Amino acid sequence: MAHHANEDHRGKPGNYTMMQFFEWYAEGDGVHWKKYESESDRLASMGITACWLPPPTKGSSPEGTGYDIYDLWDLGEFDQKGNKRTKWGSKEDLLRAIKVAAEKGVITYIDAVLNHKAGADDKEEFLATMVAEDDRTKEVSDTHNIEGWTKFTFPGRGEQYSDMKWNYNHFTGVDYDAKTETNAVFKIQGDGKTWAEDVDKENGSFDYLMFADIDHAHPDVEADLNKWGDWVLKETGAYGFRFDAVKHISQAFIAQFVQHIRSSEGGKPKAFCVGEFWKDSVDTLVAYLEGLGTQFSCFDSCLQAKFKEAGEARENFDLRTIFDNTLVQRRPVDAVTLVDNHDTQVGQSLERWVSSSFKPLAYALILMRVDGYPCVFYGDMYGCGGENPQKPVSQLEDIVRCRKLFAYGELHDYWDHPNCVAWVRKGDEEHDSSVTIICNGKSEGSKKIEVGKEHAGEKWTDVLGWHQGEVTIDEEGWAEFYCPAESMSIWTKTDARGREEFKKD
Repeated sequence: MAHHANEDHRGKPGNYTMMQFFEWYAEGDGVHWKKYESESDRLASMGITACWLPPPTKGSSPEGTGYDIYDLWDLGEFDQKGNKRTKWGSKEDLLRAIKVAAEKGVITYIDAVLNHKAGADDKEEFLATMVAEDDRTKEVSDTHNIEGWTKFTFPGRGEQYSDMKWNYNHFTGVDYDAKTETNAVFKIQGDGKTWAEDVDKENGSFDYLMFADIDHAHPDVEADLNKWGDWVLKETGAYGFRFDAVKHISQAFIAQFVQHIRSSEGGKPKAFCVGEFWKDSVDTLVAYLEGLGTQFSCFDSCLQAKFKEAGEARENFDLRTIFDNTLVQRRPVDAVTLVDNHDTQVGQSLERWVSSSFKPLAYALILMRVDGYPCVFYGDMYGCGGENPQKPVSQLEDIVRCRKLFAYGELHDYWDHPNCVAWVRKGDEEHDSSVTIICNGKSEGSKKIEVGKEHAGEKWTDVLGWHQGEVTIDEEGWAEFYCPAESMSIWTKTDARGREEFKKD
């Protein structure tokens, strides 16, 4: 579905590349949407065709990232939770940025946080039962009255866009009893009220994650969220969603939500939808996708784990196994491939940062091959802030541009050495062919490769300039290609179409 959303906007096929346009410590103070607008020309030039933005919806505080979701219907328009704008900017800034980016050729995906709500306007008293932290199916108290922050009246917005006011009936659990000042997971009691059955089984049931957990089985909840899905795409001009924390949300709800936005009057039949189901089990990911009954994508957490492992093991990792037991291997059409994200970056809840030495190789593996929909991380392009700042990946913009220009046509693998692998992309009528070679060994990598007799006599060089010198294709169409130790190179002919786009020192 990624190509459908992009082609629907651009009107032609191509290599599509997503960027997660934020990192956890990206600058707040209402400037982020303006940065998206100002960077859109550069992003389009390098080959980014879609951006996944942070949640544009009002959080529980002025600098809330949006994962502390308060009001889905407030995109930085109403004076609520201490400010009109969100951390990232005003609604006006958001709409303008999405429009400008689209004019440049970059479509936008909305980060939908539909698992929970935070920052309630008032407390309510209701019956609940405390459950075990490590097994939410195990009750560890009698049913009793607690006071929870579950009343959402949205006084700053009133009934504009939606007249729904939320109360404890719309939730399944909370993490705090204000009556006894107790922090614990409490399961709300009521007729038919239970944890969702079709969620991940970690902790017995992983329905509950944080804050006030939304009950997606409640008909009022389903109706309001479906209405919001239609509205936010139309209101912003976005082309789809990144769904936060789907392993904690009823699978049946996600399935019907996706089907709804693609089929409803005025909806987007080609809307792209990708979920964050962060689990290193390809069988679990495949089962989830197969159980939805509609096309959906997931981030390939299994591949990201392999990148982390490979970076730590260095020359002891067999590169020929890098795609084993990954989503992109099993279901390439549904796999969004990535190297890192805001959760895996240093200091975050799922920290699993890929080593800086292996990152260029990892990006070559997701950007220069056929399978998967690659997602470039903002923190790798611009650097990460916070107490443990990280530098950008060297020449990542050039690697992305290589995908735009040289990653087309048939793929031929030279997957015959544990520390050095390579592949050829044969090109097409509009794009010249290329050779990508990666090496995790301590000495220079080399590979004898056939690019075709039609290339005989051509001079080829590394576009990135990481390996100096040139090779000449012999009369049989073969040449020896090289890359530095623990590095990678992307080769094409010296007069290949598009090489003028790369900056010269």
